[in-house]
Amino acid sequence: MFFPWDEIDWVMLDMDGTLLDKHFDDYFWETLVPQEYARRHNLELEAARQEVFARYQREEGTLNWTDIDFWSRELDLDIPALKEGIRHLIEVHPDSELFLRYVRGLRKKVILVTNAHYKTLDLKMNQVGLLGYFDQVISSFDLGAPKEHRQFWEALEARLGFAPQRTLLVDDNREVLQAARDYGIRYLFFKGISSSQAPAETSRRFPVLHYFTELMPAEAQAGPGRTAEDVLAEI
Repeated sequence: MFFPWDEIDWVMLDMDGTLLDKHFDDYFWETLVPQEYARRHNLELEAARQEVFARYQREEGTLNWTDIDFWSRELDLDIPALKEGIRHLIEVHPDSELFLRYVRGLRKKVILVTNAHYKTLDLKMNQVGLLGYFDQVISSFDLGAPKEHRQFWEALEARLGFAPQRTLLVDDNREVLQAARDYGIRYLFFKGISSSQAPAETSRRFPVLHYFTELMPAEAQAGPGRTAEDVLAEI
């Protein structure tokens, strides 16, 4: 894929599902939390799943959706401790670090934009060691609104002074991408492979990116007989 990197100054990347494998989150919220809720409240697993999922649905699209302190209170579970217990499942998509090093080499401003709560953000960045690649790390909790809302993008531009027409955003959430499009961000990609354990997804509204290497020239991609370190030495 040809990509006009000379027209981009800002590279904004989502965390969960985009840079990191969403399998951790899917397993945590869809399997582990219902199991622990059933145990804690002496419920059958299916009844616990229905109750927990109904509560999730009520908070979708709000800051509560990713507020693990809220969910600790709501479900009477120690959500941070449960996450800590399975931190070994937190993994980076195979080409994420290669891409981050590539765009840093292009001298772009690289921004992590996430709805994740501070405690989740700290846990994951400490586990995967990507923090040093970003010029800024912005959580929706910093700005008072989730990325699905225009208020987030207004507050983000006020804080960073980025130019929407010279900005690239990659995210695995269609609603986030739509909010960014409505705000005027020009280059938008839907991350089609968010979890290593789930089929690739598609989108009719946004170009789909399965691998970050699709935004990199062939000579910047590792191939047979060439390691990522070989490639990075040439950037």
